[in-house]
Amino acid sequence: MFRNTTEKLFSPFLKIIQEMGNLGFMLIESVYWCFRRPFKFNYIFKQMEFIGFNSLVVVLVTGTFTGMVLALQSYYGFRKFGAESLLGTTVALAMTRELGPVLTSLMVTGRAGSAMAAELGTMRVTEQIDALTVMGLNPVKYLVVPRIVASFIMLPVLTIISDFIGIVGGYLVGVKLLGVNEGAFINRMVKYLEYEDIFNGLIKAAVFGIIMSVICCYKGFYTKGGAEGVGRATTEAVVLSSLSILVSDYVLTSLMF
Repeated sequence: MFRNTTEKLFSPFLKIIQEMGNLGFMLIESVYWCFRRPFKFNYIFKQMEFIGFNSLVVVLVTGTFTGMVLALQSYYGFRKFGAESLLGTTVALAMTRELGPVLTSLMVTGRAGSAMAAELGTMRVTEQIDALTVMGLNPVKYLVVPRIVASFIMLPVLTIISDFIGIVGGYLVGVKLLGVNEGAFINRMVKYLEYEDIFNGLIKAAVFGIIMSVICCYKGFYTKGGAEGVGRATTEAVVLSSLSILVSDYVLTSLMF
């Protein structure tokens, strides 16, 4: 009786620890195979196109309206204190430090991360991954490594685009729509925005790219239960990746700033 009760209480925690351990092993194995020949650059470029170029529209729309809404909300707060000139600084710092990398990573997770999990999950339940192993090919090297490398490269690139278009959106709303002085908007932004803010935001994006790709690939790679299992693995991959990105964002922010 006591043993059964104890197992029920601690089984969720043991499952979480086991999942974290398996994720860590997949990351270590992926890093190992990154530096082992042969290097399949064509696989990496294909994933870079899928993760980066195909996500461009989503990132542009998200970045634009994030900057516009941020400028709109900040303006009404600053107007109460006569500090409208700080609008450009607020938009730039918020986009480069937090909103750019976080929202870009979440959108890419929803679009590309879910596809990673679903694709690998389908390959698992249809025994295509087992076929690679039988043929003497390492499935982690050929299926997981290109996705992790592509995510690590493309998330900072997409974040740069999101930061820029978000600042442009904030400029259009603040200067053109609300009438904030253009010189004050730009000069204050240039004065207070430092290279360190941009660089730290890109580091965040790279870390988020690794987190997203490892979790989504892991969930898809070890899918069980046929078509229903693929759907469940895809949902778990997106939810767990999004939560991990938000938690790691706090940790990285506390260390960087």
